[in-house]
Amino acid sequence: QVQLVESGGGSVQAGGSLRLSCAASGRVFSINSMSWYRQVPGKQRELVARITNGGSTNYADSVKGRFTISGDNAKNTVYLQMNSLKPEDTAVYYCRARVDGYVYWGQGTQVTVSS
Repeated sequence: QVQLVESGGGSVQAGGSLRLSCAASGRVFSINSMSWYRQVPGKQRELVARITNGGSTNYADSVKGRFTISGDNAKNTVYLQMNSLKPEDTAVYYCRARVDGYVYWGQGTQVTVSS
C-alpha cells in the first residue's frame, strides 16, 4: 500500500513561479519513476514531466525550458519547479508513481495562472 501526498498548488500571475511536491509513503521498496500530469475540464489528462530513479527526465513540448522535474530519493519525493507560468498552464496537476511495478495516483492540486 502506497500513498501519494501532493502540495504546492495555488494561484499566481503570468510569469510567476510555483513548486509542486509529491511524497510517496507506505510500503515503498523501489520507485521506478514518478510523473506529473495535468488536466483541464473537457480535455484529456496529459503527461507534463517524468523522472526515473536513475535521474532520466522527459518533458512535454509545451513546458520544455520552463519546468524542471527533480527527485529526492531519501524522501521518496518528486518536485516540479514551474517558471514563466502562462494562463495555458492552468489545470489540476496530478502526481503518478510507479512503485515496485504498481501504479499509484495522487489526489491532484490546483494551479491557476492569471493574465
